[in-house]
Amino acid sequence: MDEITIDDIPALTLGAGVLATGGGGEPFVPRLMVEEALRRHGPVPLVQPGDLDADGLLLPLAVVGAPTAFAERFFNGSEPQAALTALERHLGRKGVGVLPIEVGGGSTLLPIAAAAELGLPVVDADTMRRAFPRGELTHFHLAGIPASPIVLVDTAGNRAIIEATDNPTAERLARAAVTAMGMIAVGALYPVTAAQADAHAIHGSLTYCAEIGRHVRAIQEGAPDGYPGLLATTGGRIVFTGKIIDLDRRTEDGWARGTVTLDDLDGADRTLRIDFQNENLVASEDGVPLVTTPDLISLLDVETGTPMTTETLGYGQRLTVLALPAHPRWHEPDGIELAGPRAFGYDLDYVPFGGQDD
Repeated sequence: MDEITIDDIPALTLGAGVLATGGGGEPFVPRLMVEEALRRHGPVPLVQPGDLDADGLLLPLAVVGAPTAFAERFFNGSEPQAALTALERHLGRKGVGVLPIEVGGGSTLLPIAAAAELGLPVVDADTMRRAFPRGELTHFHLAGIPASPIVLVDTAGNRAIIEATDNPTAERLARAAVTAMGMIAVGALYPVTAAQADAHAIHGSLTYCAEIGRHVRAIQEGAPDGYPGLLATTGGRIVFTGKIIDLDRRTEDGWARGTVTLDDLDGADRTLRIDFQNENLVASEDGVPLVTTPDLISLLDVETGTPMTTETLGYGQRLTVLALPAHPRWHEPDGIELAGPRAFGYDLDYVPFGGQDD
């Protein structure tokens, strides 16, 4: 792709649902926002970081908050561009492009809407190649790039600017602010030059997201090559197919936390438990970990092929559980230390699920 048109949004939405791994919030409202922006302003150029002025300022953007709050509070449409223009004013510089922080859920779609509104290109890259629940879980952080200054804009138009001494502190301060904002906001963070993004961002992420979405659409249409195509593209595999028999979900400290338990759909004596903190982080069969963060755990509805978010899970749902390999950078020792299961408080080591890239 060399531009994003309104016809690309369905595939991007489905791909973002898979890469959101349960987080990112319900994509319905962000999809409406980006489609409306593209209707009014036309296609958005899709560029590589190296296509831009090396010293030019990129404006990264993400949704911040608890996915369960997204079902009750809605963006009014002005938050993405308000966050980015506030960041420009704070820095005293104009941006040359918009960069998604993550390709997962609304954080994939809102940067495209903001780029359309601001008349800027969107960069075909991100900093995670998935969704993660904390702002320091990025390749930029691994490269020593500060997240600050951070601009947060909520649905009422309130704005907060955070300058922190390090990225974990920036995350804690931002999380506290978002909790006060009703647990949902748009954040502009990690302002970088195009040269920094060229060196440290994950290239091709929006293209990859759209490709995943096209395979999911094939699954939804009953195409026999739907799942084989998805697994071949991602290097993933199906680890379980089951029905939800137990669900513990709560919102605390700005996160949706809990567990979901599935019984094997074919009646075998197997049970899978998934632990989540916004995103699905650990999948264990009968107490034995099968898949752990930073690899991806995504849930697709058996009947509809819809990628399921944390807040849409319910008793009796029948789900296909996919494991997808994380970007190889996450499998390096510092990547595992930053985004492995122990980083989220689970007393276990990273477990490769097999059939992946390393």
